[in-house]
Amino acid sequence: MREYVKIPAVYMRGGTSKGAYLMVEDLPADPVSRDKVILTIYGSPDARQINGIGGADPLTSKVALIARSNRENIDVEYTFGYVGIKDAVVDYEGNCGNMSSGVGPFAIQQGLVAITEPITKVRIYNTNTKKVIEAEIPVKDGEVITEGDYAIDGVPGTGAKIVLNFLNSGGSKTGKLLPTGNVVDEIVLRDGKKVRVSLVDAANPSVFVKATDIGLSGVELPKDTETNPEILEMMEDIRTTAAVMMGLSPSKDAVGPAVPKVAFVSAPQEYITINGITVNAIDIDLVARTKALGVMHKAYAVTGGICVSTAALIEGTVVNELVSEQAKASGTVRLGHPSGILDFEINLEKNEESWHLDKAGVSRTAKPIMDGHVYVSRKVFG
Repeated sequence: MREYVKIPAVYMRGGTSKGAYLMVEDLPADPVSRDKVILTIYGSPDARQINGIGGADPLTSKVALIARSNRENIDVEYTFGYVGIKDAVVDYEGNCGNMSSGVGPFAIQQGLVAITEPITKVRIYNTNTKKVIEAEIPVKDGEVITEGDYAIDGVPGTGAKIVLNFLNSGGSKTGKLLPTGNVVDEIVLRDGKKVRVSLVDAANPSVFVKATDIGLSGVELPKDTETNPEILEMMEDIRTTAAVMMGLSPSKDAVGPAVPKVAFVSAPQEYITINGITVNAIDIDLVARTKALGVMHKAYAVTGGICVSTAALIEGTVVNELVSEQAKASGTVRLGHPSGILDFEINLEKNEESWHLDKAGVSRTAKPIMDGHVYVSRKVFG
């Protein structure tokens, strides 16, 4: 196999996403060469990613790069990347909370963290957002426990519960929880229609609009965008306009594919998931739909969920106008998404006229699928 370079890799499901977990030290130091290697590993660019490990879906074309950390009180550093499917690009603009759930187990498995039973806390510095995530990983007899009775919607079966606490995650990319300083802004769509939106930056910057304000019910599913592609076109129009307003891009044409996020939201209502299961209005506090790159997300990104849940508790936002009173009182937001329900615990404080996001908690599961080596042609290394 002299034609190839073998690179150690662990292929793992993290939450409702899946991808390779790679050590930075095993990849080229040059960012351009590194990304060429990653694209080759995933078989990109190609709609089927037939020559690599990519699953031809935004949720399964993700990568986690892990390194030992020299930062005080930090165990590992983690960089998340969206690996382009049809495009030869790896996007590092934002973080993925689902893939974050696999970082702790990977770090323990690789011997990067001292083990404490029954729970090992792994302090993770996310380089995308420059924020800290504290992961609580169940451990027994020196090994990570992956089997358990905790279930998350969008993943068959159950697993061991992993708790992720995103610390001080406000202003992840813009430096401000409210990038424009307003709880509500007005934007103009391509057709000239004006709509009210809320721009919030928590874990990942996002823009939110009421579903009814753009002619939607709020319970649309990914299949509905196939018969009505205008849904995604309108979401992209809102997203790129918001990016400029947030200072994330100089123009709509220059906006990256992953950040900011965009979602339309609605009050609690009954709907059918992509798996045919009924979600009752009484069991949720908010309904939201978001995009994963160019398609509607089949579930909901964890970092995006933190942002919409935070927005829901900030007085005056369009999300706050729709969320249940129970969520406002408890700080726990049960988010209804296309695959089911996702719960977030938000610790949000208001000091004088400003808001501060102290901590956002979410529970996930993770499962190692395979480890070994990925083969990369020596030609890729130049």
